[in-house]
This record gives sequence, C-alpha cells and structure tokens, in this order.
Amino acid sequence: MTQEEIQFPRKITNQLLHLAQISPNFEICGLIGSKNGLPTHCYPIKNAAEQPQQRFLLDAEQQISAMSTMRELGEDFFAIYHSHPTAPAIPSTHDLELAAYPDALYLIISLNTKGILEMRGFKINQKTALEIPLTMSDD
Repeated sequence: MTQEEIQFPRKITNQLLHLAQISPNFEICGLIGSKNGLPTHCYPIKNAAEQPQQRFLLDAEQQISAMSTMRELGEDFFAIYHSHPTAPAIPSTHDLELAAYPDALYLIISLNTKGILEMRGFKINQKTALEIPLTMSDD
C-alpha cells in the first residue's frame, strides 16, 4: 500500500526547521493543524519529557489548548512533529512505542546531518512506521 505524497507549505517547513535549529540540544515538539488535507498552522508545544535531549512528551495543557484552537479555526489535527538533535530523522523505538494517533502524520526533523536539516514524515500504526513522501509547496 503506497501513500500519496504530502504537500508541505514552505512557510511551515521553514518554521519547523527554524524551531529545531534554535534548540540544538533538546527535542522540540508540537502539533500541526490542516484544512482540506493541507497543513495550515504549526503549534509549538513545550517538551515535558524528563530527558528532553533524547525524548519528547507533549505538555498536556498546551496540547489541549492547541487542539481547541484548531477546532475554533476549523482545522483538523494533522501531524505531530518532533526533532532528533543527534539522531537521523527516523522513528526511534521510543517513538514507535508511544505513537498513539494512527491517522496523524509523525514528522521528524533531524539536525544530525552535516549542515543539512532533514525532515521526514511517517504514519505509525501498531509500532510500525511507513514513510510518507513529503514535497515542498510554495504557499
């Protein structure tokens, strides 16, 4: 089963990459809302993990707030993003175990590559990750 590629607006991509760059030692995380299957807003959320250098845990209060803002704006919950400061942009065992939204896209941004930021998307279901091709679109 092949997944369609997902169009990602350059503005949101740049925002995610910027957030990852300004936090090179800690995993960043948050949600992305969409309209008609197209990502529209990025909602940065505090990483509440005990070891934010190598894990992420969305702050519950901020997650609830982001979800209600999405509803108010008529957006759908589209993706969960986080960064890997020192690892490749593929889901870790920990990421696979904690993935609780099979319909959401999981975006991973890696700072591991030499000077090149990498962002990849996955659907994660029953601890199995399927990569979804991402293409950049000008808003």
